[in-house]
Amino acid sequence: MTTPHMPGRRQFIKDAALATGGLVIAFTVPAIGRKKRLLSKEELPSDNLNAVPPNAFLRIGTDNTVTITLSHCELGQGISTSLAMLIAEELDADWKQIKVEDAPAAVIYYHTIYGTQRTGGSTSLLSEFDRYRIAGATARAMLVQTAAKRLQVDAKDCRTEDGYVISGDKKLSYGELAEEAATLSVPTDVGLKDPDNWKFIGKGVKRLDTPAKVTGEAIFGMDIQFPGMLTAVVAREPVPGAKVKTYNATATMAVPGVRQVVAVPSGIAVLADNYWAARKGRDKLKIDWDLGQAVRINSDTLLAEFKQRANEGGLVATNAGNPDSIFPNAAHVVEVEYFQPFLAHAPMEPLNCTVKLTADKCEIWTGTQTVTDDQHAAAEITGLPLDKVFIHMQFLGGSFGRRNITRSDFVREGVEVAKASGKVVKTVWTREDDIEGGRYRPAFLHRFKIGLDHSGMPIAWKQVTVGQSVMTGGPFEKLAVINGVDQYSIEGMHTAVYVKSIRDQRIEVNTPVWPITIDNWRAVGLSHTIFAMESLVDELAHATKKDPVAYRRMLYKDSPRLLNVLEVAAEKCKWDQQLPAGRGRGIAVSEAMGSFVAVVAEVSVTKYGQLQVHKVTCVVDCGTAVNPDGVLAQMDSNILFGLSTTLYSEITFKAGRVQQHSFTDYRVMRINETPEIETFILPSKEKPGGVGEAATGQIMPALTNAIFAATGKRIRSLPLMNHELHGESPRPEVHLEKAGV
Repeated sequence: MTTPHMPGRRQFIKDAALATGGLVIAFTVPAIGRKKRLLSKEELPSDNLNAVPPNAFLRIGTDNTVTITLSHCELGQGISTSLAMLIAEELDADWKQIKVEDAPAAVIYYHTIYGTQRTGGSTSLLSEFDRYRIAGATARAMLVQTAAKRLQVDAKDCRTEDGYVISGDKKLSYGELAEEAATLSVPTDVGLKDPDNWKFIGKGVKRLDTPAKVTGEAIFGMDIQFPGMLTAVVAREPVPGAKVKTYNATATMAVPGVRQVVAVPSGIAVLADNYWAARKGRDKLKIDWDLGQAVRINSDTLLAEFKQRANEGGLVATNAGNPDSIFPNAAHVVEVEYFQPFLAHAPMEPLNCTVKLTADKCEIWTGTQTVTDDQHAAAEITGLPLDKVFIHMQFLGGSFGRRNITRSDFVREGVEVAKASGKVVKTVWTREDDIEGGRYRPAFLHRFKIGLDHSGMPIAWKQVTVGQSVMTGGPFEKLAVINGVDQYSIEGMHTAVYVKSIRDQRIEVNTPVWPITIDNWRAVGLSHTIFAMESLVDELAHATKKDPVAYRRMLYKDSPRLLNVLEVAAEKCKWDQQLPAGRGRGIAVSEAMGSFVAVVAEVSVTKYGQLQVHKVTCVVDCGTAVNPDGVLAQMDSNILFGLSTTLYSEITFKAGRVQQHSFTDYRVMRINETPEIETFILPSKEKPGGVGEAATGQIMPALTNAIFAATGKRIRSLPLMNHELHGESPRPEVHLEKAGV
């Protein structure tokens, strides 16, 4: 199946008007401090390159359809539905008439925060909440004005409902009004609905992407096919940084179906009529590699290097007072360190990129979160101008950050293969390719020395964090790396409400430069910092003989939203209710992506070290929950993803080679291991926060804190299981003595 060519901006506007004969509304990305404004069809920029360009379009057709073009991609998180709900709400649209289209790659679709066209950081709703509602309200106002004129009534006597403007016993559909409405001047000031009158927002609707996914009509990148298209797999570096010295493809070319072998910057590509022929051909390649220095990387010795680096200290992130002078007189001093390993993303759909390259055009079919980054990469490789590089967005079969890579690795490789071969080609990564040689969440060690007063409050704080920087070398380095310190290495730590108020503190960051390729992973820094901080908080509570919830009440007294989710979580899980021996609860509370989340895990541990996670209680204050069903789904996703990581996940190295290969040894939770999950969404009138990553970090310490409550054993390193397989065991079995406790 092929996908249609997405036209350029001006042609898109022209075609939209011709096809629908209706109303086209474009809304702009204002610069900071610039007044937000909507443009009508007539006001859209033409040849004036200095004009403010539109970055999204609302089209109402004469057939009553409402088509919304979005620059935020759908990767299973439901954002195409949630964003459409914002427009549908203010437009008073008929949900059955709503359609969504993906935007082409263009500057006009840049993210309002990131300054590039991307989906990530759980920011789609946060960035678009006002803008999309204003677009819907503006279109509605123009339709009402048109209907009032036709019906010869005052616009104040008109109301809207389900795609109609109604006055008395007369009503006109939006499709009937669209063409005439398009001739009106765009109102500069439109009112938005009172939340009490919302019909969609906060109520939930049927997801727009569900029918196609249920019927199999949804097109993912892996589904793309063209007549004569070849499939490529690439023999990539066996260890980070390795280079090809020589290769012999004689045996490869003898494999039936193999058509071509070409060298590309990432390795040697084998092109064939189908995937299996390409893979079999790759297996027969003979490559002589220059392995470089990465062969020295061994997980057995890596932790020792982390500890040595912590001993050496690092660059100063925060420095106030003199914590060393406070420790001798502190009521309690707690010294502890926490470690998390390298992690793979392991999305369900392996990476892929289909490319058609000619002398004057490059077309790319893939699922990506970094559209214009990929467009720039393709332009750089091909030498084509940006307006000759077209990216056709497909559904994304999962990501967890892998398709949000700041260096466009899999798209860049796909273009390189097409350029070197001269063929229409789909480059496919196997799951083993990505797990063995992808980009990883860096390993981190956090070492603390904390002094407490007699009430248990921290009064002296020393911390050394060791781990690679995910932002150095990427597009956000200038913003995220301050005085050499990647702020994501200590995300949420130095800004914690109880840390900011400490007069005597010093936080240092030691950033190794290793050949191991690392990048964004779900929740970025919070994926490891919340585990450290909320494990530490539990240890501070224990040191002062305080209940973990009571201790957090003291720490979060100046953060009302954190305190609120804490209290509700304690109530809902019946925190004060005593559990049988061998059973325990653990809690973790943190802000993440503008949302406030408390997670409680309830577990039991047998005398043989078998762990069962019985129940997880989650309380989230995400501001306005645009689509509550979507929030619940994302909380489940966060919790299960984080549980898999806590129980099973790690990437280890031996002589530079990754030791994990697929889901057999980079294990994720199975359906039969899923605990009961109960999530409570707190009512709020605040703007939406992100939920796609908001609880990934909290479930990790909630689980390990629960194990401590059940057994008295502290777990300060993950995972709990080092890839032990238990066949069809109905529950995960964690041998605590192998978890470093």
